[in-house]
Amino acid sequence: MGFIVLTEMTDDEIYEGMLIDYYVSPLFGIKMKWQTEITHVDFQKSFIDFQKKGPYKLWNHHHEFFPNDEGVLMRDTIDYELPMGFLGEIAHSLFVKKKLEHIFDYRFRVLSRLF
Repeated sequence: MGFIVLTEMTDDEIYEGMLIDYYVSPLFGIKMKWQTEITHVDFQKSFIDFQKKGPYKLWNHHHEFFPNDEGVLMRDTIDYELPMGFLGEIAHSLFVKKKLEHIFDYRFRVLSRLF
């Protein structure tokens, strides 16, 4: 999706109320602004980012981290809805769902390779 983080991150700490601005290119390379807010943080256990402005009608992304014998299991739970009613539903079935699966599969592969 061509994520470009615009917000300067001065340290590794996230906090409730933190706003993060991005450019994303969800369709056909068209660049759009996206802003998320960190709405919940449970230090080293989980956090939630919620879309304030962007391509989705709703985006609520819960990141969870579970220590285990092999390291840390990371689980994502995303509640999202596309705009434009039934047109959004058609877009979801034609390409949005596959694109999201690809993004999270890619992240899984990269994180597995790095860690």
